[in-house]
Amino acid sequence: MSTYYLAIDLGAESGRAIIGTLDGEKLSLSEVHRFSNGPVRTPDGMHWDVLRLWTEIKAGIAAAVKSGVSPMGIGLDTWGVDFALLDKDGGLLGNPFHYRDERTDGMVEEAFKSMARAEIFSQTGIQFMQLNTLYQLIAQARKSPKVFEAAETYVSVPDLFNYWLSGELSNEFTHATTTQCFNPLTREWANGLLETYGIPSRLFLPVSQPGTILGSLLPAVAEETGAGKISVVLPACHDTGSAVAAVPAKNQDFAWISSGTWSIMGAEVHEPVLDEKALEYNFTNEGGVFGTWRLSKNIMGLWLVQECRRSWQSHGEDLSYDDITRLAREAQPFMAVIDPDADMFFHPGSMPEKISKFCAESGQSVPQTKGEIVRVALESLALKYRLVLERLEELTGKRLDPIHIIGGGTKNRLLNQFAADCTGRKVVTGPVEATAIGNVLVQAIALGQVGSLKDARAVVRNSFEVETYQPQEKQAWDEAYQRFYDISGCKTGQGI
Repeated sequence: MSTYYLAIDLGAESGRAIIGTLDGEKLSLSEVHRFSNGPVRTPDGMHWDVLRLWTEIKAGIAAAVKSGVSPMGIGLDTWGVDFALLDKDGGLLGNPFHYRDERTDGMVEEAFKSMARAEIFSQTGIQFMQLNTLYQLIAQARKSPKVFEAAETYVSVPDLFNYWLSGELSNEFTHATTTQCFNPLTREWANGLLETYGIPSRLFLPVSQPGTILGSLLPAVAEETGAGKISVVLPACHDTGSAVAAVPAKNQDFAWISSGTWSIMGAEVHEPVLDEKALEYNFTNEGGVFGTWRLSKNIMGLWLVQECRRSWQSHGEDLSYDDITRLAREAQPFMAVIDPDADMFFHPGSMPEKISKFCAESGQSVPQTKGEIVRVALESLALKYRLVLERLEELTGKRLDPIHIIGGGTKNRLLNQFAADCTGRKVVTGPVEATAIGNVLVQAIALGQVGSLKDARAVVRNSFEVETYQPQEKQAWDEAYQRFYDISGCKTGQGI
């Protein structure tokens, strides 16, 4: 007998409502609602439009009901690090800021004035990135401290929507671990660290694990959407956590890349890795599902290509991603390399010019055509994958093979082949909808329809096709890797 689940998956570019139908050991997905997402600029900075997103979430629930199914559960996941503050009545104190807002510029360095880098890492196990919740909160403490006086509760973005869905306040585990405010050893908020920076620790709730049933859909939401009594379930509310839960791995020692706006690359481990090398290499330890941890690193990802496309669209050239990839495939290989994670690529705008500028300032050939610019970006992403893989293997003491690539970026077959060629490893891609699949399967485990994470991954293998890429040419990649290694600062110890 089939059972149904509703996954609400909010990404940085778009959101979807997806029905998962579990029929024995097979899962199928059906998208019932899709909507755009993106930043909104106001005089005080860059924000997320959470009220519009809330309207779209309810529209997604209504669309699921209209399709004729009765979901057992609803689970919601989003990108990491962003948050909201609520007052004593549960009211929203302002629109949540977008992680690319410029208010965090310089906040990492500001943090080191009060606590050493090594000490922050020992208490949190998180890589240093200015977008982290910690630096957003430090910026808040420096620029608008009175907001903390009015605030009663900290909630991540998915915590906020789960509160509006169920009426229950919680801080979900996988999201909490992305913040650089959570101690992975004590499994509690790093209260001493928070107070050091003037961030009230009283705002933070005890964490709730993935697989927790929060409650039922609020009557008002059920009435507005036409839904019945649906259980609101916590999946891995961080989208990467849900995606990794859906990796169709047969073995334990694999590497994974969640490929999309960000390429997040890592390994699944059972305890956080907090040694000096993890600190030196700026790796992160984020919570996974059912006792797992993700030892990983954020890489700028297809953001580079997305921003190039936006820039060309603003000049009246509306190229599809297929068009852009074809131009890159036809372009000259290895004309230049960039560090995808250089600071200049973090903020939106003028990405083609930024890539050309990086190449010029590093004394390389400067890409001129659209294809050349995108090829430089894609080759450089593959080179960064190789660097991260080498360091993952050093940190875990294991050979990680194969590399599983999941998420929307799996559609870029050129990048997938580059990844295989550059690393010399077999690359297995799929499923594309890994985040929604992981979301649904954690709900199914919580509601007793699937036994374990191992069983869930078997369902993924039974249900979705994958594509395999074998490494081919290697010598040219080896030569490019040496250039990348030098230009990205690794040779001098500056690169991360």
